[in-house]
Amino acid sequence: MGVSYYTKEGLEKLKKELEHMKHVERPKISQQIAEARDKGDLSENAEYDAAKEAQGLLEMKISKLEDTLANARLMDSSKIDTSKVMVLATVKIKNTKNGMELSYKLVSESEADLKNGKISVSSPIGKGLTGKKVGEVAEIQTPAGKMEFEILDIKFD
Repeated sequence: MGVSYYTKEGLEKLKKELEHMKHVERPKISQQIAEARDKGDLSENAEYDAAKEAQGLLEMKISKLEDTLANARLMDSSKIDTSKVMVLATVKIKNTKNGMELSYKLVSESEADLKNGKISVSSPIGKGLTGKKVGEVAEIQTPAGKMEFEILDIKFD
């Protein structure tokens, strides 16, 4: 698993999720297993089997999240070349066909949230915009066909 870059908020969210899994979900499942075990015959105990399966899935999630956090790096906006579109940039673009203006913040894949204007740098649009400067036109192949976006503004906040 490679290094992934996160905003401060993105990293906090991952840490909170891990804490919740370890300190809330894990004890809850242990409790369910203990209760099911107390009911006697484990060979025909569906509750016990379900709780053990849930425990296995949770432990896999915890392990995966710990790996993600071990490889997570905080993005340092002071070391960013602000003349080009890259992760953490808020980009104002104009569709050259219909003149529609849009604004997106480029974030890591796990932080992408289109409803809130955050798109992944690894999405087709994110990839197409990355490295462009104000005034340049990005040609992007989307499922709807080729689109062209002019870069109007790049901000880092």
